[in-house]
Amino acid sequence: MASPPPLHSGGPSSVAPSAPAPPEKDESMATAEQLLLDLCIPELREETLKLLSQNREKFQQDIAPLLWHSFGTMSALLLEIVSIYGSVARATLTQAQSNHVCNALALLQCVASHPDTKMPFINAQIPLYLYPFLSTAYKAKEYEFLRLTSLGVIGALVKVDDHEVIAYLLSSQIIPLCLLTMDIGSEISKTVATFIVQKIMLDDTGLILPQGC
Repeated sequence: MASPPPLHSGGPSSVAPSAPAPPEKDESMATAEQLLLDLCIPELREETLKLLSQNREKFQQDIAPLLWHSFGTMSALLLEIVSIYGSVARATLTQAQSNHVCNALALLQCVASHPDTKMPFINAQIPLYLYPFLSTAYKAKEYEFLRLTSLGVIGALVKVDDHEVIAYLLSSQIIPLCLLTMDIGSEISKTVATFIVQKIMLDDTGLILPQGC
């Protein structure tokens, strides 16, 4: 009797199909969502802010709605911002404090630039929380870093022409703050402040300047 043919291991039928790799976007979103959860834990907030700020481009346009709609996230960012008001006023701001809050401001810039979150951002009066950093006349690098990053948030609001945005900024007296920056700020801060004023002036609403400008 003929012996049966030998069994061969490693044939196509003996290899279990591998599970498909999850899409890269899903991995990014999972990471972003976990970081936002960590942001609400005070002990993890500093490092989480740094990671979110450094990787915000990786999340592209998806990070802004997550920041705005996730529970407690905007409150956590605002808490970090207001926590250094005293240091700013007393001229005791440290570089570490400045860097930390600038990470929070960078995330606010994502929210300010996204079409779905821009107007809710304005309606909640969030830009007003940045104005103490624009009204200071200190020229040290810690203050300049805050000034420039705050201007970046306002610049994100005006980048796309929008009458409602311009009307809001005029009512919030942003032009005097930009003029102050154009007087005392660094070259790059002056450039961003000039851009903001120019965008306002190019709008029909902005041609009627508020009193005091």
